[in-house]
Amino acid sequence: MLTLDKFEEASRIVGEVTLETKLVYSDFLSEQTGNKVYLKPENMQFTGAYKVRGAYYKISTLTEEERERGLITASAGNHAQGVAYAAKCFGVKAAIVMPTTTPLIKVNRTKSYGAEVILYGDVYDEACNKAYELAEEHGYTFIHPFDDLAVATGQGTIAMEIFKELPLVEYILVPIGGGGLATGVSALAKLLNPKIKVIGVEPAGANCMQASFEAGKVVTLPGVSTIADGTAVKTPGENIFPYIRENLDEIITVEDDELIVAFLDMVENHKMIVENSGLLTVAALRHLNVQQKRVVSILSGGNMDVITMSSVVQQGLIFRDRIFTVSVLLPDKPGELSKVADTIAVQQGNVIKLEHNQFVTTNRNAAVELRITMEAFGAEHKAQIMDALEAKGYKPKLVRTNL
Repeated sequence: MLTLDKFEEASRIVGEVTLETKLVYSDFLSEQTGNKVYLKPENMQFTGAYKVRGAYYKISTLTEEERERGLITASAGNHAQGVAYAAKCFGVKAAIVMPTTTPLIKVNRTKSYGAEVILYGDVYDEACNKAYELAEEHGYTFIHPFDDLAVATGQGTIAMEIFKELPLVEYILVPIGGGGLATGVSALAKLLNPKIKVIGVEPAGANCMQASFEAGKVVTLPGVSTIADGTAVKTPGENIFPYIRENLDEIITVEDDELIVAFLDMVENHKMIVENSGLLTVAALRHLNVQQKRVVSILSGGNMDVITMSSVVQQGLIFRDRIFTVSVLLPDKPGELSKVADTIAVQQGNVIKLEHNQFVTTNRNAAVELRITMEAFGAEHKAQIMDALEAKGYKPKLVRTNL
């Protein structure tokens, strides 16, 4: 059972290895949503995510014999680092099975804590099956990333900290992959305040918990597709499902495009790097149909590799009309490029890239194509630049941006 005594015990034990992640009030998100929004920045944990909480508490409950056999788990990255770090603290060996699609930063950091990493499968579920096989073969003690009540209890210590800082919290938004974090947080939150609303958030392309809620039982999705790799789970936890079904008030799903925009918001307004799974609760704020409520969004992790980060920033700028590409046709004669550049400069557009295609037609004197990728302040400024080009007779056409 998930009891208050167990949560109190877990909070004490977990405090041995966790950093203090105090709530951050967000003026930006509060203004955007009409609520009082606070962020719980678990991306600032030592391992870059909340997962160390459940891993450390679970290992603390094992017998010496269970630890000495060695530990094994499967993870898309953050639980892997949590188990690896916790195992190092307890002085025991750990093997981690990770999907082959796991970002390199998560693989390397898991290895840095002394764990053996085995890459297998395209998604978490395939890696998990492999970990079970290896546990059976070598006698390892399996530490499930979410379908374990002790792990969920450790994760739920986040709610204890939220209530200590913000006793009058009314809504808590929690990301869902397999459901361990949502189970622990919702169970403890309801014990502390039965009237509180706890809302789970999933990627639309990996909504296994939402599908299970609708079916009234645990179901397996045929496949998952999302940039939120930490929550790309096809089957939620069987053991924790009754608890999460009882305590979770609602499930919201968000699209990948919303996560991309949320990443840009966090970087520009809070100077924080939050991975796509951790951004689920930020994107979900705009789906809440409430006003003037005290809302806490749990940022579950910040382990994002630089390549992914670069791609997300670029796409975010495009979605926000901060970067766009326009095609214009002009005669192939001296001075024409300068005229276009002057028109853009007057409107304070910032040119990033120019492509000059002289072979767009067989009659070069009639027209050549100029593709201009530029930076703008947003949709209104973009429209202003387009109108200015139109007024000069260039008949600009928007084209897909490809930096």
